[in-house]
Amino acid sequence: MRRKLRPPLPQRHGLDPARLRLPAEGPWATIRDHLVDRLPRVAPERIDAMLAEGRVHGLDGPIAPDAAFAPGTSVWFHRDLPDETPVPFGITTVHRDDAILVVDKPHFLATIPRGSHVVETALVRLRRDLGLPHLSPAHRLDRVTAGLVMFVVDPALRGRYQLLFKDRLVRKEYEAIAPHRPDLVLPRRVTSRIVKVKGVITAQEVEGPPNAETHVELVEHRGGWGRYRLLPATGRTHQLRLHMASLGVPIRNDDFYPVLRDKPLDDFTDPLQLLAKVLEFTDPVTGEHRRFTSGLRLEL
Repeated sequence: MRRKLRPPLPQRHGLDPARLRLPAEGPWATIRDHLVDRLPRVAPERIDAMLAEGRVHGLDGPIAPDAAFAPGTSVWFHRDLPDETPVPFGITTVHRDDAILVVDKPHFLATIPRGSHVVETALVRLRRDLGLPHLSPAHRLDRVTAGLVMFVVDPALRGRYQLLFKDRLVRKEYEAIAPHRPDLVLPRRVTSRIVKVKGVITAQEVEGPPNAETHVELVEHRGGWGRYRLLPATGRTHQLRLHMASLGVPIRNDDFYPVLRDKPLDDFTDPLQLLAKVLEFTDPVTGEHRRFTSGLRLEL
């Protein structure tokens, strides 16, 4: 197994530097020329400035602006960060030990860096605020969903905890607020085939063998609204939101289902009323039974 190279640059804002591998051959006279080709979204002037400032590194230190192309080597650099509006909600620690960290993630905070969400993500905040540079997610939770997320503290144990989620060995329980329909027979098992096309923001239910399953229960209701317990047996994109909408009781403040509505990323009002409430599993390292419950609560 090839040993992973240690980045010659430290983390910045809780983020590892990007690594760019140079091909074994090519027409470029300098590393700068290759970067201009490989990074078309970055203006050549910006690449020149990064090189002049010593912000592009090889294993032996900063790359000179006129450094010759070096086939098969790697360079590291920190990407420019997008402009982000701070998410005005904190993260609460539910459990922490030497192996794992379980937190309550607020609505509107992404789990990991992606697209326009980089620094304002749970992973980056926790790495920075708790001084845990090697922290990694065991799974993910949608940006608009609040509740429990588990991270792995010890890098050597990352695979074992991630496999728990990949192999569906974690019992997950969600809570949702949605319209109450007296004619809807519950509890019930909802199944469908869900597909998510790359580049399309919403997922779709289509004909075909089911690949998504959710158990839906009504816990209580008043004033035309109900509190529902959702137990997913699978983890398809937007599964709970789609299944609730298909029952005619879309989750309160859902901007995707049943109708897609445009909402600015800096609008932190009217959060989706969906909460990841319980994570339960047998610890793959200690063998003990673990059950974590969110301290957050949705108001009916």
